Amino acid sequence: MSKAILSRIKPHHSLKGTAFVPPRIKNLVFDVIRILRTQQWQDSLESRFAESEVLVSDVAHFVIDRIHDAELGLKFFEWASTRPFSRSLDGVAYSSLLKLLARFRVFSEIELVLESMKVRDLKPTHEAFSALIRAYAESGLVDRALHLFHTVREVHNCLPSVVASNSLLNGLVRNRKVDIALQLYDKMLETDDGTGDVVDNYSTSILVKGLCNLGKIEEGRRLIKDRWGRGCVPHVVFYNMIIDGYCKRGDLEGATRILKELKLKGVLPTVETYGALINGFCKAGEFEAVDQLLAEMTARGLNVNVQVFNNIIDAQYKHGLIAKAAETMRRMSEMGCEPDITTYNTLINFSCRGGRIKEADELIEKAKERGLVPNKFSYTPLMHAYCKQGDYVKASNLLFKIAEMGDKPDLVSYGAFIHGAVVVGEIEVALMVQEKMIEKGVFPDALIYNVLMSGLCKKGRFPAAKLLLSEMLDRNVQPDAYVYATLVDGFVRNDALDEAIKLFEAVIGKGIDPGIVGYNAMIKGFCKFGKMTDALSSLNKMKSAHHAPDEYTYSTVIDGYVKQHDLSSALTMFGQMMKLKFKPNVVTYTSLINGFCKKADMIAAEKVFRGMQSFNLKPNVVTYTTLVGGFFKDGKAEKATSIFELMLTNNCLPNDTTFHYLINGLTNITTSPILIEKSESKENGRSLILDFFAMMISDGWNRVIAAYNSVIVCLCKHGMVDTAQLLQTKMLSKGFVVDSVCFTALLHGLCQKGKSNEWRNFISCDLNKIVLQTAVEYSLILDKYLYQGKLSEASVILETLIEESKFSDQSGKDIKVIAR
Repeated sequence: MSKAILSRIKPHHSLKGTAFVPPRIKNLVFDVIRILRTQQWQDSLESRFAESEVLVSDVAHFVIDRIHDAELGLKFFEWASTRPFSRSLDGVAYSSLLKLLARFRVFSEIELVLESMKVRDLKPTHEAFSALIRAYAESGLVDRALHLFHTVREVHNCLPSVVASNSLLNGLVRNRKVDIALQLYDKMLETDDGTGDVVDNYSTSILVKGLCNLGKIEEGRRLIKDRWGRGCVPHVVFYNMIIDGYCKRGDLEGATRILKELKLKGVLPTVETYGALINGFCKAGEFEAVDQLLAEMTARGLNVNVQVFNNIIDAQYKHGLIAKAAETMRRMSEMGCEPDITTYNTLINFSCRGGRIKEADELIEKAKERGLVPNKFSYTPLMHAYCKQGDYVKASNLLFKIAEMGDKPDLVSYGAFIHGAVVVGEIEVALMVQEKMIEKGVFPDALIYNVLMSGLCKKGRFPAAKLLLSEMLDRNVQPDAYVYATLVDGFVRNDALDEAIKLFEAVIGKGIDPGIVGYNAMIKGFCKFGKMTDALSSLNKMKSAHHAPDEYTYSTVIDGYVKQHDLSSALTMFGQMMKLKFKPNVVTYTSLINGFCKKADMIAAEKVFRGMQSFNLKPNVVTYTTLVGGFFKDGKAEKATSIFELMLTNNCLPNDTTFHYLINGLTNITTSPILIEKSESKENGRSLILDFFAMMISDGWNRVIAAYNSVIVCLCKHGMVDTAQLLQTKMLSKGFVVDSVCFTALLHGLCQKGKSNEWRNFISCDLNKIVLQTAVEYSLILDKYLYQGKLSEASVILETLIEESKFSDQSGKDIKVIAR
C-alpha cells in the first residue's frame, strides 16, 4: 500500500480551533501557496500532502487565509473540495474563502459560495459575515449588506463587528437612508455594553454627520447629548460636524455659537474646525470674518493647509474679488503653504471663464514646473473655452490628452466639450463627440441629451431631436423635466403646437412634473400662436401644481398680449407681476415699450424706458431698436437718433433692424430747418448723427448716402469700427462706392483705437486729391466733436495723403467720384 493511501486512512487529529499552529503545518501551508503558482501544481500538491500525512480539509482554511489572490484561492478551494479520501470542507474553510472574496469584492462568486453553503447546511462564521457586510456596504450595495446584518443576528444571535456595522451605517448615510441608519443604530445600542465592541464614537459620528447633511443639526446635537458619557467620549470631531452642518445650512451665527461652546468646554479647535467655518463665511462673502479666523488660527499655532486656502481663493474669485484672491495667493506663499493642483485648477477655471486661454495655458505649464500633474479638472475648462472660440482641434486634443494621462474622460469632460460646441452652433461636432464617448464606454446622461436636443431644435432639426429621445429611452436614460421642456419648445419653434400640447399632456399623464421650465415652454407656445386664453389656462394649472410663476412666465404672457395688440391686458398682467413683487426683466419692459410704440404713445414708451433703468436693467438691442423705430415713425428724428447714440454709449451693438430703421428714418425726413442749417457743434443739443446728415444734405449729397455715412460716423465715434465696416459693406452691396466722408469716419475710428500706423491694413485709399480735400474738411468738423477742435491723427494722415498725391504719377488718373 502506497504512502499516499496510508496517509488518507490513518486517524488524524483536527487542527480546527487550536491557537497554536505547528511549524510543520506552517511549512506545509507555505509550500501549498508556492506550488499553486506553478504550472504542474495539481500533481505537486498531491505529492506534498501525501508526504505530510495531513488531510487537505484540515488545513484548507489556513491556506486560504494566507492567500492574497482571489483567483488562486478559488482554484485551491475547488481542488480541495474534490479530493478523494478526504473529509468535506467545513464552514470554517468556506468562511475563509468568503473573507478572501470579500477582500477583493468578487460578489458574484460570494453569492455562489453562500448558496453552496446553504445547500450543505453550513453557516458562515461571525468574522466572515462581518467581512461580507463591510465589503457590500463599502461598494454601495447597502441593501444586501443590511440583509446580511439581520442574518448575522439570526445565525449567531449577536451583531457583526463594530467595524462592519459602521461600514453599513456609513453606506446608508451616503445613500441618504438616514432613517434606516438610525433604526440600525438603535439595534446596536440595545446590545451595547459600553466596551466599544458594538457602538463606538465613530458609530455616533456617522449618524451625526448624516443628520447634519440633511440639515437636521439640532437632532445631531441631541444624539450627542443623549450618548454623552455612555461610551461616547467628548471629541472635537463631533463639534466639527455640527459646525459644518450649520455652515452648509447658511446659519453662520449657529456655527459661531458652537465654536464658543467648544472653547468653553476646554476642547481645542482643529484646522478642520476653522476650515468648516471659513468655508461657510466664504460662501456668504464675509471675508472680514475669514481674515479674523485665519488670524486666530495663526495665533493658536495651527498651520493653514492648502485646502483652506483653496476654498478662500475660489470664493474670492466667485465674488469678483480678483485683487483679494491674488493677495491670498501671496499670503499662502508667505506662510510656506505650497499650492496644489486644485489651487491651479481654480485659477485655470477663472481664466477660462474670462476667455483668457493663453493665461490658462501658462498656468498649466507653471503647475507642471512645480511638479504637479494636471488632471481632467485642469483641462476641462480649457477645453470648454476652446469650444467657445470654435477651435475644436485644440479642444479635441485636450480630450485625447486627458485619456493619455490615464485619467479617463468622464461625463463632465465630454459634457463640457458637447456643451461648448452646441453653444457656438456646432451641433454636428457635438453629435460626433457623443458617438465617440459611447464608443469609449461613457454613456450620456439626461443633461447631455438635453443639451444636444436643444441644439438640434434651435437649428430647426426637430426630427433628429426626436430620434435622440428614442435613443435615450432605448438606453434606459429617463428624461427629466428639462428634456421634455426642450422638446415642447422644439415643437413650438417648428410651428407644431398640437404636437407640443400632446407631449405636454403625455408628460403629466405619466405622473412627471413638468416643473416651471415645462409650463413656461407651453405658455410660450400658446402666446406665440396668439392663444392667450389657453396661455392663461396653462398659467392657472401651473399654480394648481404648486409652481409659482416667475418673471419669465409673466414676461412671456405680457409679450403675447402686446403681439395681439391687447396692451390693456398686458398692463393688467404687469400690475399683477409688480403686486407679487416679481422683478420685471428686460423682455418685460421691451414688450411694453413695443406695445406703446405700436399705439404711437411715445411719451408712455419713454416713461417705461426710464422705469426700466430705475431697476438697473440694461436695455438690449431689441429695446433700443424698438424705440428708434417708434420715434422715427412718430416723426421725432432727434429723439430717435439720440436713443441710437445712447445705445452706442452703453456698448450695445446695433443689428440689421436697427440700421433699417435709421437709414429709412433719416432718408424719409421731410425738408425742414434741420436740413437747412448746418451745425458745427453740439451746443444746440442735436445728435452727432443728425448734425452730420444735415450737413451732408446741405452740401448736396445723396440722401441715402448721407444716411449711411452719418450712421458710420456715429459708430466710429463710439469705437465700433468693425460694425461700421460691416455697414459699409452693405452700403457697397447697394452699388455705392467709398466716398470722402465714409473714408474719414473709418480713419478716425481706427486712430481712436490706436491703429494710426496700421490703418492701411484695414481700409484702402484710392481717392484723388479733390476727394481727399473734401475728406479733410469733414475730418476737421469731426475734430471739433471728438477733440475740441485740436488737430487729430486722422486729419494729419489726410493732409499727408494730399501732399503725397501732388507727387504721385497717378494724380491725373480718372478716379470715379461719387455724384452729388
